[in-house]
Amino acid sequence: MRLLYHPDKKDLSLAGVLYALGDPVRLEIVRRLAEKGELTCCDALKVQIAKSTLSHHFKVLRESGVVCSRKEGTQHMNSLRRDDLDDRFPGLLNTILQAIEP
Repeated sequence: MRLLYHPDKKDLSLAGVLYALGDPVRLEIVRRLAEKGELTCCDALKVQIAKSTLSHHFKVLRESGVVCSRKEGTQHMNSLRRDDLDDRFPGLLNTILQAIEP
């Protein structure tokens, strides 16, 4: 089984986080994760996009340190790394979530 890469909290960069959040699809994923807590890839969006595209978006979010993914059976469960993001960049996630509320 291949391990998923998650950067250490100390290695999170503002540029990397902002890049990951600079895409409307990834912003919607983050909004849904903030609302629901933990989701599978399939539950992350209400719109249908290709599974490979969705996997790419989760990889960008995971490798930038925005989300944490864990394997549960055949599913990847995803959640926000809220505590790590708040420690490194206080108030950033809350500001972004407030700005994208529907």
